[in-house]
Amino acid sequence: FAAEGPVFCSGHDLKELSSEDDVKHHSQVFEICAEVMTLIQKLPVPVIAKVNGLATAAGCQLVASCDIAVASEKSQFATPGVNIGLFCSTPAVALGRSLPRKVALEMLFTGEPLSAQEALMHGLVSKVVPEDKLEEETMKISRKICESSKSILALGKATFYRQMTQNLDAAYKMTTQVMVDNLTLRDGQEGIEAFIQKRKPVWSH
Repeated sequence: FAAEGPVFCSGHDLKELSSEDDVKHHSQVFEICAEVMTLIQKLPVPVIAKVNGLATAAGCQLVASCDIAVASEKSQFATPGVNIGLFCSTPAVALGRSLPRKVALEMLFTGEPLSAQEALMHGLVSKVVPEDKLEEETMKISRKICESSKSILALGKATFYRQMTQNLDAAYKMTTQVMVDNLTLRDGQEGIEAFIQKRKPVWSH
């Protein structure tokens, strides 16, 4: 995900949330947003946010929902809904799963932005680079990911998010079985054989 201009994503259009529209419309707006955020994690490919500017409210939620986020040094991240009487409860779902609780709550309670470096320090973004290096760094990560098997990446991504919701014992039990299953896949065996033979793997895609 990327954007043009000084704002990565400012979230919902507040005109859509005025009292001129009914509860059904408001429900639909938030349900569609939640569906988009959930779909990002269900996609079988890694999703990268390339952030160059301000990401607020649902825009901050979008960054937190992506698998990887690369930000320019000028980027900022905020959930300022509390300041206009609309607490960022749905962004809090993604923020609470990406940031330490106290950092997330300070953002939610005050609406004050995190700088790019603070976002990196607390785990909201993966990397911070100068603005003129943002495209290069994002593409470098993308190209590296594309060197791997699509089926193995899809399996790994789905497994990662599944185990995150489980307790430690259940997570290890489930992922142990996934690794056994992974070995039965063509690309699983191809990767191991290529490593042993000191050659590049030839993936099935």
